[in-house]
Amino acid sequence: MKTKKKKNSTKNSSVHIVSESIKAYLAGNTLKLVSFVIMFAIMAILSFFRIATTNTILSFNMRNYEVGQISDITIIATKTLPSDYENPVSVEKGEKVVRKGFPITEEGYAKMKKMSESKAYIDYRAFANSILYLVLWSALYFFLFGKISLNKTCELKEIITIDIFLSITFAVVVLGLKTVWFSSPYSINILLPTVLFTFLVAILFGQLDAVFFSIIEAFVVLGASGFMLVPFLYTLCITFASARIVRRIERRIDLVFASVVQGLLCAAFLLVFRIIFFNTMSSWMFSFLGVSFTGFISGILCLGFITPLEYILNTASVFRLMDLSDTHNPIMQSMMINAGGTYNHSLMVAQLAEAACNRIGANSLLARVGGYYHDIGKIDNPEYFTENQNGQNIHDELNPSLSVSVIRNHVKKGVEKAVELRLPSQIVDIISEHHGNQVLKSFYIKAKGVDPSVKPEDYSYTGNPPTTRVSGVIMLADTVEAACRSLDNPSASRIEKFIQELITKKISENQLQNCPLTFQDLALIKDSFVQILTSFYHSRVKYPDQKDPETGKVVEAVLGDKTLDKVHNEGEESAK
Repeated sequence: MKTKKKKNSTKNSSVHIVSESIKAYLAGNTLKLVSFVIMFAIMAILSFFRIATTNTILSFNMRNYEVGQISDITIIATKTLPSDYENPVSVEKGEKVVRKGFPITEEGYAKMKKMSESKAYIDYRAFANSILYLVLWSALYFFLFGKISLNKTCELKEIITIDIFLSITFAVVVLGLKTVWFSSPYSINILLPTVLFTFLVAILFGQLDAVFFSIIEAFVVLGASGFMLVPFLYTLCITFASARIVRRIERRIDLVFASVVQGLLCAAFLLVFRIIFFNTMSSWMFSFLGVSFTGFISGILCLGFITPLEYILNTASVFRLMDLSDTHNPIMQSMMINAGGTYNHSLMVAQLAEAACNRIGANSLLARVGGYYHDIGKIDNPEYFTENQNGQNIHDELNPSLSVSVIRNHVKKGVEKAVELRLPSQIVDIISEHHGNQVLKSFYIKAKGVDPSVKPEDYSYTGNPPTTRVSGVIMLADTVEAACRSLDNPSASRIEKFIQELITKKISENQLQNCPLTFQDLALIKDSFVQILTSFYHSRVKYPDQKDPETGKVVEAVLGDKTLDKVHNEGEESAK
C-alpha cells in the first residue's frame, strides 16, 4: 500500500514538474508563439486556397491519371453533381466512379474531371494532408531554432523576421504556380525569394541560423508546391550555397561579387536537375536566364534591405560591426580625450580578444568591437580608475564602500550608454558581463580590516558572469591586460605563468561556468595572450649615450643583462 502511494506521489510530482515547465515556457515565449501561430494560420489559408483551386481527387492531381490507366484507388463520389456545359456528365452521391485494379474508362475519367473542377467539390482530404504536413514541419522548425540546436536563445526579433520570410516564400510559391508562366517545377524557381532571405538571415543573425533557415525554407517550398521534388531540391542547394557564400564577407561591395557567383550557381543547379530528371530542354533559356537573374538581383536587393533592417532589428551584423569598429566615432573619441588610459586599455583588450577568438573559432569581429566598448562607462569619472591616474590614487582618501560604489557603477553606466547609442544586444551583454559578479578584493580587504563583519556581496560587481564565448574572452582579456601592466620583469615565462594563474582564478571563482568555453579553448586563449603580451612587453636595448631625462646622466646601454661594453669585449675575446 505504501509502495503504491509512493508511486502515485512520484507520478504526481513528475506531472507537476512538467506542468510548471510548460507554464514557464509559455510565459517566457508568448510573443514568439503568437508570431508562429500567425505564420501557421497564413500557411493553412494558402494551403486551402491551393487545394480549392487545384484539380485533385482524394489528394491526387488529375495530371497523374489518363484514360486506360489501371487505377490504384477506388473513388466514390461524395456529392451529387448535375451536368453542365463544360462537363456534360452527371455524378450521383455514393457512385463508384473508378475501381481499384480496373482501367479508367472515358466516362470514369470525365466524371473524375467533373468532380475535380466543380466549385462544389473541395478535396478536404488533401487539405488535411497539408495541415498534417505543416504540423510535422512545425516540429522541425522548433527543433532547429531551439536553444539546443543553435546553442543560444533566439530573440523575438529574429523569430518574427524568419516567420515573415517563410510566410512570404509560401505565398509566392502557391500564387506563382497558379500562373501560366511559372506553373512548371522549373520555372517556379524564378520567383523564389529564398536566396535573398538566406543572405539576410546569414548577415543579420549568423551562418548557423542561415543553414537551419535553408532547411526549413526548403520544406516550406515542398509543402507550398504540392510536394514537387525539383523546387525542393533546388531551394535546398541554392540556400546552402547562399549561406556559405556570405560567410566571410566584410564589405558591402563583397555582396556584388557574391551576387554574380550566386547567379551562376542558380543556373548550374537548375541545369543539373533538368538532366537528372530527364526533362526536355524546351523553354530552357527562359528558366536559366530567370534563375540567374533572380540569384544576382537577390544580392543587390540585400544591399538595399540590409541597412534599414540593421537599424530596425539592431543586430550585430558584420557590416554594423565594421561600422562600429571605426575608432574615429564620437564615443571613442570622447574616451580618448577624457579617459586616455581607458582608451589605450580598450584598444589592447580588443586586440587580445580578437586574436584569441580567431584561435578558438569565435566571432573575432564581435570580440574586437566588444573590447572597444566594454569600458565606455568610465568616460564620466575617469579619475577613479587606475589607468587614468598619474601616480596619485584617489581611493586612498575615500571610504572603501564609496570606492566600490563608484567602480562598479561604471558597468551600469556603460550599459546605459550602450542602450542610448543603440548598440547591438551582444555588445550590451559584453559590457554588462565583463566583470561578472566577482569581488573587488582590494576594497573588500581594506573594509574588512576596519569592520570584520562586512560581506563579500557588498563588495562585488552586480552583473552576471559571461554567457557566451566572446563575452568570456573579453573578461579574460580585460583581466590579463590590466594585471600584466603591474608585472615586474615581464619575460615570456613570467607572463605565461601569470596568465595561467589569472585564468585559473577566474575558473575557481565560477566566473566562466555559464559560458561554453572548453579547457582546450582556454589553453588556446592563454597561448594567444602570451604571444601578444610577450611581443608588447619585449625588452629593448638602451641606446649609447642615452640620457636620463631627470638626472641628465648618461644611462649605461643594456642588452638583456649585459652592457654593450661587455658584449663588445666578449665579441673581441671570441674573435681572438
